[in-house]
Amino acid sequence: MPIVCLGLNHRTAPITVRERYALAENELPELLVQLLKQTNVDEAVILSTCNRVEIYAAGRGPAQHLLNELRAFLVTEEEADGDDVFYEHSGQSSMVHLFKVASGLDSMVLGETEILGQLKDAYQIALENKTTGSSLNQAFQKAFNVAKQIRTETNIQRGSVSVANVAVELASKIFDQLKDRTVMVIGAGETGEKTARALLSRGAKSLIVSNRSFERAEAMAKELGGVAVDFDHWQSVFDSVDIIISSTSAPDYVIDRKKLEPLQGSRQHRPLLLVDIAVPRDIEPEVNFMEDVYLYNIDDLQSIADDYLRLRKEEIMKCESIVRDKARELFDSHFYSQDDRQDPETPAAGAEPVVN
Repeated sequence: MPIVCLGLNHRTAPITVRERYALAENELPELLVQLLKQTNVDEAVILSTCNRVEIYAAGRGPAQHLLNELRAFLVTEEEADGDDVFYEHSGQSSMVHLFKVASGLDSMVLGETEILGQLKDAYQIALENKTTGSSLNQAFQKAFNVAKQIRTETNIQRGSVSVANVAVELASKIFDQLKDRTVMVIGAGETGEKTARALLSRGAKSLIVSNRSFERAEAMAKELGGVAVDFDHWQSVFDSVDIIISSTSAPDYVIDRKKLEPLQGSRQHRPLLLVDIAVPRDIEPEVNFMEDVYLYNIDDLQSIADDYLRLRKEEIMKCESIVRDKARELFDSHFYSQDDRQDPETPAAGAEPVVN
C-alpha cells in the first residue's frame, strides 16, 4: 500500500495563499472522515500549522492516482494557483519528508521543536477518528523516534530555534533594549505563551494578555506574572504597550488600520512593534504604512531564520544522513520488496510500490 504526501509550506506558498488553505483543528475530524469516503485513501493524517498544510495518506491503487485525489480534495476549481504551490512525495520520498518535518529540518526556523508537538497532535486526531492503519502507524512512530534521535545526537537545535525566539530577535532589532518595554499577547495559545516567555526572559518589563476566553487569559497572565484584559477592551491599555504579539485563530482581522490610527495618534511617536504569527493573519497589512508602526508577519521572520540556517549547515548534513538511513530502513523492512528500493531523492519514473 503506497504512502504519499501532498502539501504546501512557507517555501512554496506565501502567507496570502497559506491562509486560504489553513484548517482549524476542529475541522480535521470531519475532513479525515470525508477524505476516506470520497477517495481510495484508506489511511490519512492531516497536518495544518501556520507554515504548512499536508496530507499523509496510504491507500489502494497507484501512488500518483492517490496524489491526484488528494489534490482534488483540497483544491477547489477557483484555486488557480494550486498546481504551483503544492509538492508531492510518494514511497520512500514521503518517509524522508515526514522524518524531516518531524525533526524540524523542513521548518522555517531550522530545528524548531514546536512542529513535533503539532505533528503528534495531528496523528492523535487521526488515531481518535480511526483514520490510520498499519502503514501510517509505522511511519509516524518511526518519525517520532527519528526526531528524538536527531535531538540527542546532533546540535541542530542549538541557539534560537523557535518562532517565539525569532520574534524576540526581531524585537531586539527594533528596540535598543527590552527591559522597559510592555508586551501584549493577543491569543492565549501555545505559540503566544512561548513568545511571551521568551520576551520576559530577555527583560521585558511587563506583560498583558488578551484572549476571547478571559479565563484562559487570566490563567496565562497568572502563570507568567502579567495581567489579563478582556478581549473586547484591549484598546484601553494600548497606550502602555510597546510590542503586540498576535496569534489568535480568528477568521478576520483583529487589528486593522481604522481601529489602530486613532489609538496610535496619542502615543507621541513611540514606536509600536506588531508581530503577527497567526494564519490566517490577525493584523491588516495596511497598518504597516502608518507612522512609527512596524508590522511583521510569519513570512517576515524568514530572514532571521535564514541567519540560523547558515550557522547550522554542518549539523544539517548529520541530520539528513540519519533521516535517509532511517527512511530506507523502514522502507526496506516494512513496505517494499528488494526490487523496488530506490533513492528517496530520485524516485524512478513510473515505478509502482509492491506490498510485501
